Amino acid sequence: MGTGAARPIRLGVLGCAEIAGRRTLPALTRVGDFTLRAVASRTARKAEAFARKFACQPVTGYEELLSRDDLDAVYIPLPAALHAPWARASLEAGLHVLVEKPACSTAAEAAALVALARERGLVLMENFGFVRHSQQAHVRTLLAEGAIGELRGMSAEFAFPPLPADDIRYLPELGGGALFDAGVYPIRAARLLLGDALDVAGAVLRTDGERGVDVAGAALLTTPEGVTAQLAFGFVHSYRCGYTLWGSEGTITLERAYSAPDDLQPVMRLTRGGHSTIHHLAPDRQFDAMLGAFAAAIHSGDTVSCTDDLLHQAQLVERVATSALRTALQPPTSTATRKAIT
Repeated sequence: MGTGAARPIRLGVLGCAEIAGRRTLPALTRVGDFTLRAVASRTARKAEAFARKFACQPVTGYEELLSRDDLDAVYIPLPAALHAPWARASLEAGLHVLVEKPACSTAAEAAALVALARERGLVLMENFGFVRHSQQAHVRTLLAEGAIGELRGMSAEFAFPPLPADDIRYLPELGGGALFDAGVYPIRAARLLLGDALDVAGAVLRTDGERGVDVAGAALLTTPEGVTAQLAFGFVHSYRCGYTLWGSEGTITLERAYSAPDDLQPVMRLTRGGHSTIHHLAPDRQFDAMLGAFAAAIHSGDTVSCTDDLLHQAQLVERVATSALRTALQPPTSTATRKAIT
């Protein structure tokens, strides 16, 4: 169903995920383009708790929410394997869709969703909020101005320590694994900074045999001109969340590139001619910016640019997955063993 600029976009939420309660819905209250009508969960108790917190109506069951006649759009923060099926159901219900990453598990799923969205004249957008944080624009401006000369390569990492044992990201049936949860971020950053003509020169995924999911990985991407991106990701690491651009005359390093809190003053390091300068950039609310972009696409009727982006992302992630050498994760070395080795 269509929307007009004269009134806010009426939004429903499919699922009560932590990211929705912590970042997306608080941002929604600050973005005047939307009014939150309802939130759905499989359990009434969870829906009611979210509804009380965000002043909307609770709905038990995702189908029930999609059958409402007072919605224009939905936001989908469900587990990864449920993104594409419920995005399809939402589009078939005539609703614009903002879906958490990864939007799809395969390139074929992405192509089918993109075709449906365009056929129905609906916006389908993947929620990579970090690309709209002002720190990314600052880096891209420096690159365009030649601050580090000709770009030669990029390294990007997003990884964090092991998750709680019962975390859904360890469940293969729900689309778990490090590539879908963490790897999609440096892949999206490589596309942001190097463009969409990237090929996969090599990849590795390390699998936890007991859980049946990848828990760490790396990929080497390259542009047609030979500019490379070395990416690493996982959740068996110490925390890293940034990237470095390496040029013919210097480097740019950005910390907290993907998950910057609203009040964080980002730190960027520019090195050139043997001298480094630290730049403290302005805080920004990337979730507000993402919701604003979603609203702008709906109001303008732009169903192409966001679906192009989603399709390119799914295709590149799939190429990483299908080309990867898969190795078994080795059990952690005990403290006693480490002492014996050293």
